[in-house]
Amino acid sequence: MNVLFAWRYFRSKKSTNAINVIAWISVTAITVGCAALIIILSVFNGFEELVKGLYTDFYTDIRISPAKGKTILLNHQLQQQIKSTPGVAVFSLVAEEKALLVNGPYQSIVLVKGVDEQYVTTNKITEHIKRGKFSLGTLEDPSIVLGYGIENAIGADVERGVYPLTLYTPNRKANFNSLDGLSVNNIRASGTFQVQQEFDNKYAFTNLAFFRYMLNMEADEYSAAEIKVRGDADQVKEQLQATLGDKYIVQTRYEQNKSLYAVMQMEKWVIYAILSLILIVAAFNMIGALTMLVLEKQKDIAVLQAMGASQKRIQAIFLSEGLLLAGFGAALGMLLATLICWLQIKFELIKLAGDTFIVKAYPVKLIATDYLLVLGTVTIIGFLAAWIPSRKASRQELALK
Repeated sequence: MNVLFAWRYFRSKKSTNAINVIAWISVTAITVGCAALIIILSVFNGFEELVKGLYTDFYTDIRISPAKGKTILLNHQLQQQIKSTPGVAVFSLVAEEKALLVNGPYQSIVLVKGVDEQYVTTNKITEHIKRGKFSLGTLEDPSIVLGYGIENAIGADVERGVYPLTLYTPNRKANFNSLDGLSVNNIRASGTFQVQQEFDNKYAFTNLAFFRYMLNMEADEYSAAEIKVRGDADQVKEQLQATLGDKYIVQTRYEQNKSLYAVMQMEKWVIYAILSLILIVAAFNMIGALTMLVLEKQKDIAVLQAMGASQKRIQAIFLSEGLLLAGFGAALGMLLATLICWLQIKFELIKLAGDTFIVKAYPVKLIATDYLLVLGTVTIIGFLAAWIPSRKASRQELALK
């Protein structure tokens, strides 16, 4: 019955046209606010999915690294224990260190990863080869795959390069082919990958045997082990940590990039809070519209009181009116946002400026929880906005004349 009264008040023509105008202004503001919230949250979802996809292509499901120092010892027995852990699909060993890469007058500090044959099956790095091929060579004839930014920085050309590059790495023993504590060797560039700027300007890949030789590592000494899992990565991580002990750090992909994911979530919630202010502004319009409606319907309130309607009943009627205004605006806003997002997904109407992005248009991803979040926000704001005028209406003592 409360909703029926509210619907009749919503549809009926008021004696003062300003009441209708203010009511529709509040509905419009809620529509715009809801649409803006869903669209912006969907764009954030799109970028978040894009970034996570790129990090998924580069980082492995689980990484085992030393708790102290730069290297870990993984003998044959320990490697077999890791491989036999339920959920471990692919196990890869890595040697990693900063190095100086020189091409004639050009040079750049890079983070070189020496990887074994299994590494390419732990992630999707080979899908991002821009030029050349992912060939790492051998111990005697090493090759290096460069990030796109590194290739540009040192002026290398992986397809037409004639002269090899020179690689300088720190050598703890410096007992062979060394210069001031550095190991020096020529290496040819075989390919270029392009994932995103953070990786492209930092990483280069070569084969594990050569890079362990350059770093003069001991037997069974590595920088890390990287793993692809089947099933739940968190469960596999717990089992591996129990097997290895506290001398090793076992991290999932999320934990390897915890700060990035935390920042993305924080940005999303900050934008949500800012855009919610639009709905709060709409609430003030709603308070004005409902207050004027209460004044308009004083005779109706007097009739209801004469018929025995309680204060709670009258308050519930005007609360329902406020929620009806908010719900109508929310429904329109959600439909509008869905239409705009669908058009962006289908036709890529709004492009990203510049040609350096991986995607050409703003990525969008609609998530049901965003709709529930916006609907809940509108419901709370609508309820609070309707509370003041509805309470005022219920406390009026009116008499029929």
